[in-house]
Amino acid sequence: VLEGGAITYVGDVLAESERPDGADVIDARDRYVTPGLIDTHSHMGVYSQPMVPAHHDGNEMTDSVTAGARAEYGYWPQDPAIPRALAGGVTTALILPGSANLVGGRGFTVSVEPGQSSEDVRFPGAPPTVKMACGENPKRVHADDGPQTRMAKFAMFREAFYEAAKYRAEWARYERQRDEWANSEDGGDGENDDPPAPPDRDLGKATIAGVLSGDILAQIHCYRADELAEMITIADEAGFSIRSFHHALEAYKVRDAITERDIAVSTWADWWGFKMEAFDGIEENAALVAEAGGRAVIHSDSPIGIQRLNQEASKAAHAGRRAGMAIDDDEALQWITANAAWTLGIHEVTGTLEEGKRADVVIWSDHPLSVYALADVVVRGGDLAYERDEGRVPTDFELGNAPHPEEVRR
Repeated sequence: VLEGGAITYVGDVLAESERPDGADVIDARDRYVTPGLIDTHSHMGVYSQPMVPAHHDGNEMTDSVTAGARAEYGYWPQDPAIPRALAGGVTTALILPGSANLVGGRGFTVSVEPGQSSEDVRFPGAPPTVKMACGENPKRVHADDGPQTRMAKFAMFREAFYEAAKYRAEWARYERQRDEWANSEDGGDGENDDPPAPPDRDLGKATIAGVLSGDILAQIHCYRADELAEMITIADEAGFSIRSFHHALEAYKVRDAITERDIAVSTWADWWGFKMEAFDGIEENAALVAEAGGRAVIHSDSPIGIQRLNQEASKAAHAGRRAGMAIDDDEALQWITANAAWTLGIHEVTGTLEEGKRADVVIWSDHPLSVYALADVVVRGGDLAYERDEGRVPTDFELGNAPHPEEVRR
């Protein structure tokens, strides 16, 4: 039972007399019901469709560290990819900057729906995140003006956290002095008794300081096992927690260290080999992380992959089973629901079908891990957001340039 945007009952079928007055009833017999799917790594809205340079707003390449940038300021909530993701059963996504920089800026979590502004679609109460990147991408992009080697790259990471710690201490000292001044006997009463001046604001250092304080969740693009281990070392030195490693194709090699620190691994089912640091990717990666007790997550990083996130989870689970690991269907579904919700810090709100949780629900035509499964009905935040029989509703951008919904249905 869904009321007021929340799940209010889960259990046996209620008699008609027990149902809320005026409730709409959806017959889901012989079908499957799951939580709304969650993509922990998307560039929808910042690398929008159609993929032309005018829509490239995901990488601010002017510096190796652009921590003050925010994906929400470049997010286009009329991206045609949005209704297509919704039709794939995805109700929530983390929108991230790209991986051109060591620190690319803040990501933000969206409810998957078209809107007129980023504020219209912001997932209520979701904590902010920051995107960082190891490896080949920042080396390649900033070969002329930034870190040309992994040595320099990790030195710059350490320097960024060192400067952020100083910035954080400066503001803590100022706030202490301000409070002491306000509480003094003649605070503000004397002619020359001026309050202490605040430090200069630095949006980039403030973002990294938020990671140190735990207010901003660190989402780190990283492939190789040695770099995953190095980022863990930096986090231990600086005193912050990594929320999730993204892509992480060699996570299986250091899964014990990752699991020990409760770091999620947001990865693909079978992408590998498209650059040197991706050559040791294996299909059993997610299953090996899960077997070790870790939080495996399947993400898309693709406007196409996000439309079949359920199939990607199924492929990854099958690879684990083929290798002898006991990955059941509930475990595989957690990779795109409950574990993904934890990665975004919204696990107390969504990701499972429980009373009190947000009404993000998908009814599937077939078993959701089947290649034949289609999302028949998608409820997002209590709203009936998509019905396959009614067709996909185009965004404003597509109106006049796309087939009529009747044509889409055919």
